[in-house]
Amino acid sequence: MEAKVLAVNISEKKGVIKTPVETARLIENFGIERDAHAETGSKRQVSLLGIESIYKMRAYDVPGLCEGKFAENITTQGIVLYELPVGTLLKIGETLHQVTQIGKKCHAGDGCEIARISGTCIMPKEGIFTKVLRGGVIKAGDTIELCNDDK
Repeated sequence: MEAKVLAVNISEKKGVIKTPVETARLIENFGIERDAHAETGSKRQVSLLGIESIYKMRAYDVPGLCEGKFAENITTQGIVLYELPVGTLLKIGETLHQVTQIGKKCHAGDGCEIARISGTCIMPKEGIFTKVLRGGVIKAGDTIELCNDDK
């Protein structure tokens, strides 16, 4: 199966579920334009989570699970994100990213609704973060490719 983008999601403030958008403009060394998590120089400019990880949470009977519910910017299909080593280069549509972090601290104590309902959440273990090395526009359906340093 070809790795691809299923959804692109943004939010105007932190701590809320992200909303799907048709397209998003990524800015080099910043992140997604109009997304609350974008920050110059941050190592967590863009978050990614696989639909396969979201499917795992369905076993916990959490209602309404879909793209963006885990606050991920890019929902993917066909790539095991959390197995990619830090430093991996990903070409997503016309953009280029470098994997900077695998997983994160869970915000369950700070109000993560999914963890409160189910007792667990997959984003802290299976979500990844990237830094934008080359900006551009991305959309659902864009391919995701592993790259060498020469791309």
